[in-house]
Amino acid sequence: MELTALDTLLTELTGASGTAPGSGGLLAFAGPGGLGKTSLLTEVRRRAVARGCTVLSARGGEQEQGVALHIVRQLIQPMLATGTDEEHRRMLGGWHDIVAPALGLVADTSGSSPDPQGVRDGLDWIATRFAVQQGPLVVLLDDAHWADTESLTWLTGFAPRVTKLPLLLVVAYRPDELPVDAAAFGKLVERHGTRPFHLVPLTPGGVSRIVRNTLGEEADEAFCRETWAVTGGNPFETVELAAKVAARGLKPQIAHISELRELASAVKGSGIVERLEQLGTSTVRFAWGAAVLGAEATRSLAASVGGLGEAESADAVSLLREARILADLVPEAPEDDRLEFFHPLIATAVYRAIPAAFRVAMHGQAAAVVSSAGLGAAIAARHLLEMHPESDPWVVQQLREAAREYLRAGAPEAARRCLARALREPPALDERASVLFELGCSALLTEPATTVNHLRAALDEPVLPPVLREAIIYRLAQALGHSDRMAEAAETVAEGARSATDTRIRLHMQAEQFMWNAFRADEVDSPARSRKLARLADHLTGRDTAERYILGLRAWDAMVRGEPAATALHWAEEALGNGLSWTDEHWGFEVPVLVAMTFMYCDQPGRAEELFGKGIAECESKGWRGAHLSFGYTLLGYIRYRRGRLDEAETLVRGGLRIADRVGHQVPAQYFAIGILIEILLARGRTTEAEELATSYGYGDIVPSAVVYPDSQTVHSELLLALGMRREAELKLKRVGNRLEPRGIRNPAWCPWQLHLAQALRSTAPEQALKLASDAVERARRFGTQSAIGQALQALAAVTPTPERTTILGDAVAHLERSPSGYDLACALVDHGVVLRRSGLPQDAARQLRRGLEGAVHCGADTLAARARDELDAVGLWPLQSDAVAADSLTAQERQMAEWVAHGWSTARMAKALGLEPPEVTRLLSGICLKTGFDHSGLVRLVLGQPDGRPPQPPV
Repeated sequence: MELTALDTLLTELTGASGTAPGSGGLLAFAGPGGLGKTSLLTEVRRRAVARGCTVLSARGGEQEQGVALHIVRQLIQPMLATGTDEEHRRMLGGWHDIVAPALGLVADTSGSSPDPQGVRDGLDWIATRFAVQQGPLVVLLDDAHWADTESLTWLTGFAPRVTKLPLLLVVAYRPDELPVDAAAFGKLVERHGTRPFHLVPLTPGGVSRIVRNTLGEEADEAFCRETWAVTGGNPFETVELAAKVAARGLKPQIAHISELRELASAVKGSGIVERLEQLGTSTVRFAWGAAVLGAEATRSLAASVGGLGEAESADAVSLLREARILADLVPEAPEDDRLEFFHPLIATAVYRAIPAAFRVAMHGQAAAVVSSAGLGAAIAARHLLEMHPESDPWVVQQLREAAREYLRAGAPEAARRCLARALREPPALDERASVLFELGCSALLTEPATTVNHLRAALDEPVLPPVLREAIIYRLAQALGHSDRMAEAAETVAEGARSATDTRIRLHMQAEQFMWNAFRADEVDSPARSRKLARLADHLTGRDTAERYILGLRAWDAMVRGEPAATALHWAEEALGNGLSWTDEHWGFEVPVLVAMTFMYCDQPGRAEELFGKGIAECESKGWRGAHLSFGYTLLGYIRYRRGRLDEAETLVRGGLRIADRVGHQVPAQYFAIGILIEILLARGRTTEAEELATSYGYGDIVPSAVVYPDSQTVHSELLLALGMRREAELKLKRVGNRLEPRGIRNPAWCPWQLHLAQALRSTAPEQALKLASDAVERARRFGTQSAIGQALQALAAVTPTPERTTILGDAVAHLERSPSGYDLACALVDHGVVLRRSGLPQDAARQLRRGLEGAVHCGADTLAARARDELDAVGLWPLQSDAVAADSLTAQERQMAEWVAHGWSTARMAKALGLEPPEVTRLLSGICLKTGFDHSGLVRLVLGQPDGRPPQPPV
């Protein structure tokens, strides 16, 4: 049955003769040790090679479970074995620097460490590329229950892709020995609609066939039956017992059953040990050395660990192979010095037979031997982890180096194990703080709460250089912030600033304090922080990293408080300087993101997109594909949403949400993505889908303790309004106002709670609604961006008596035409057209409705487009064919007009130069803003390349 399934899958994989490779699949064999899983995989290899398949294989080892990426390296290193570094770079492409350390290749070690997901994504790419180029491909994994966690996690995530690739994945494992953290792997096959083949012991007839094939057909039935009874039908034990009977020269007859039972004990655990001991002391020590070394065992290394000379080790190998304890040489590689036990059951029995104290000593010897052999600190660390602490500086040094190797390979959990053991050694007093710091950093992604404990312990160490103290405080604040403890994060860096004697360090700590306080939703005195930040920014004269981060925070603070956009943009430009890195491990990516978002809120989303594009590329190049990349895609989607590119925005934000879901549950990255996606779905008219999304994540039920944008309560209120739940929305929006007003956060462009509350109160409290909307307009005018003013005016029109509504909406359209906010302009145009139609101005109404329809179609706002069509039908006019285009390139005429705007030309002057009416010029200028993602002031930088806003002399 197993081989039939195999042949079926191989046929599907290889396709018909002369055709391209077909589709892959997954095949699993499960069962206790000795039931023939390895033999089945050997047959899989034979049949796959016969059909022209490329075969890659790996095997888990009981001693190698803690060696991160051991299986990955077994699978992929053979593909790269003969290549040079240049060839490796060409083969791995842009993934080289991310995955090369994980594959055990020489790579640049000066960069930052990739996160585990970045490495897994790189491995996905490599495996996919190799399957396509070298397929049909068969990948074999034996003893998967002993695979390292990092490899098994990758394989479990990659496996669903095999059905779409010319790749057959075949795994064999002992289900009862799968570790707890391999639960996902255990369910892997079931997820694909089939189940693993559970191997069962041989029947009496099956055992009889093995006995007679080995000992001759004269073996009597009673002898065969007894063989089945003493082996339990275990194929490995049956084969071994038959071989022992043959070697002893016993006749397979009932008269020798007593000898058969004696021999049967020799093929089981204790019997194997007894058989080994009969070979002599030196041979025993050699076998122990090989068992301790595991996959790294060679004759020379095992001899060194066991304390044997050249002649003794050669004799030991010969005896162990003759006794079927070590496997014979591989015929294809007779010069291969590596040693392998005849069966994993034998390796386990030999290893467990080593006396405990002697085994610890042999691991110590093995660590020294593999280190001297140049196998690397990570291999040595496997043995050091088995040793007792002895205050050995060399052990600490090796474990710290192994941790660095693991971090560069994207295996922080393995690094954490090494550093935890180094701490128990223990390190010297002047080294202890560094070990605690490294240990804390290694657990930051997986266990931020544990990181806090280690870093606080590091701060308490008596020997603490200033630079190390700065790094510890920075990481501690990060860990507290990621644990949703913003107040503690802010207080930690505040204390660091107070105790710092170095000016640069103090400024760094102050920048971090401002940032964490800005993220606190429960900050007590935000206005005081804003005043202090403004004073500090005004007095900074240099432009090093710390100063530019403070200026970036000043830009963000000015924006959320609703200071003039020109002020926010000034500080944002000052902060940028020659660029802000998203992957600087000493500073973080939060402030660079805030600076980029400041440009978006200030009607320069095109500039924000430039910065996000660079930041995302930087994260991807370093293998940061967790929360950083989630924020990058999500907020880039938000920028597209603000520009009115709803389809692109939805795609980006869904991608960001998928990454956030991989990072964890109820993490900030999720809150950002869910809120933005709800806004996009509402704009596209998919209210039911938005409600289902909110319900599935419990959005709205939990108020994050950190500042999230768009504000989660405001977004949820917007959803409630769309569902007709005005009273619920009203109560929630009032709470938003009570939370933001005392903090001085009064920019309707950042949080339009007043606009939505006015809508909620329109029917029940019209005067209050009018007052709220009017106040929002005043705040928007103070901020000064065209989009903020236009949005506020549109909301004011909705709560204003009908006679005045036409004028207000016309004003809203005029402002939005000068902004890059395509969706808001389309909404305002349709609203204006509706009011004009009801005011008895059908021709004016038709013009605005057609423009609104064109904008809605361009944005992907289907419900808004349908509304515009209905209104045009009501006027009795058919909608014109939309001429909206998605291209961002400016025509020659548009570029000329953009240059005129940058040089300060008026609309009337441009109309005269072009021979057009002013309204037509206004419409063309609106299209330029939508295409470029800049308002009129931003066109100076875009068109003339003058970041400082000073255009050259205009042409004569």
